[in-house]
Amino acid sequence: MNIRNIISVLFVMFAMNMFAQSKNNVIDEVVWVVGDEAILRSDVENARIQALQTGARWEGDPYCVIPEQLAIQKLFLHQAAIDSVEVSDADVFRSVDAKVTQLIQDYGSKEKLEEYSGKTMTQIREMLYNNIKDEEMISEVRRSLVKDIKVTPAQVRRYFKEVPEDSIPFVPTKVECQIITRNPVIPQEEIDRVKNELRSYTERINNGTTEFSTLARMYSEDKASARDGGEMGWAGRGSYVPEFANVAFNLTDPKAVSKIVETEFGFHIIQLIEKRGDQIRCRHILRKPRVTMEALQKSINDLDSISAEINKGIFTFDECTSIVSYDKDTRNNHGLMVNSSQTAGDDFGTSKFQMKDLPAEVAHAISGLQVGEMSKPFIMVDSKGKEVVAMVKLKSRINGHRANMADDYQEMQNVVVEKLSEEKLEKWIRDKQQTTYIHINEEWRNCEFKYPGWIK
Repeated sequence: MNIRNIISVLFVMFAMNMFAQSKNNVIDEVVWVVGDEAILRSDVENARIQALQTGARWEGDPYCVIPEQLAIQKLFLHQAAIDSVEVSDADVFRSVDAKVTQLIQDYGSKEKLEEYSGKTMTQIREMLYNNIKDEEMISEVRRSLVKDIKVTPAQVRRYFKEVPEDSIPFVPTKVECQIITRNPVIPQEEIDRVKNELRSYTERINNGTTEFSTLARMYSEDKASARDGGEMGWAGRGSYVPEFANVAFNLTDPKAVSKIVETEFGFHIIQLIEKRGDQIRCRHILRKPRVTMEALQKSINDLDSISAEINKGIFTFDECTSIVSYDKDTRNNHGLMVNSSQTAGDDFGTSKFQMKDLPAEVAHAISGLQVGEMSKPFIMVDSKGKEVVAMVKLKSRINGHRANMADDYQEMQNVVVEKLSEEKLEKWIRDKQQTTYIHINEEWRNCEFKYPGWIK
């Protein structure tokens, strides 16, 4: 028995003495040990409850499936320790902040989240930090194990030749769209009104009558941060638009309120919460000038005129995008939209969209178009949350179909790589079981595990 296994045996003996209770009076106990990592009865129960809350279902007894899933995680964490895998604390903190924001939105407030979970926000953040850090380390180990897997076109062709036709992936309808947008003109009086509102908020904060966070909850039009008192979480300079970053990163006094900052999202005031190296945590209040129907109609009329000139052949749609479009993300690329949807998968960063990944107004506008046709002008909310007027052209459409080598090689290659990666990871788990110290309580041994090597 090597030194690692001796330490593991001593650890499990100590853990059993610390946690084991009589079967009629169990507080908590170690039920599995994998390497140097213990799985407690409470870990299994908490995982079961959390899974039920998300609607999860198991094939088999959850009290067998869940501890095995936890044990597999421990195998990867054990390997991460051996390989000295490290993950960036800054990245983990960003993920924690995003998750906390999402949880607060889901439950309605910090107080309701604390009440439901039975934990303080500090405890919640600590738990999330540990969980997310573990997940990142596991992902890093998994990536390192499969990074060298590559397949040739011959392997892909051979794989799909041998599978039933109904197992060949179905590729949904995909489209490419070009867009021209016009921003309605906002009168100076409306801009002045918004700035005066923000000045009044600053005055109330400075004279101590109202907290910044209270005003953010009441008035900020950044709904994601407003629920959290305007807090935006830890972030580096590159996470913000330049105008916002230049002001936020020059703040030094946590009690001070910034000057009014104009960005493409609207007008802001900012308050520093904490600075740590090249990262800051701040809160802000966003207010957006209102757009009148008269201004929107004026932009619709402008696009109607442009559409008429395109139809007469005076200009092409491509030429107009660089001349008249206000959309800085597309106007220098002939108006071609780029897919940045979180559900885009392999299409992320490309010009291909499934209909579900398009902005709802764009999807509706192109639904009846033929390739090469333009839509009528319509009102939409852009990625900055502003009302704009747009006109789109359907550049291409590939109707839904079973994947084929000619049109969908990338999708088919991904399927094969995923299959080979899964097989390699499963073999790694089986091999790892043989070289890792594992101890399972007697009452947890009568299970039909996916990987039988847990019991030696």
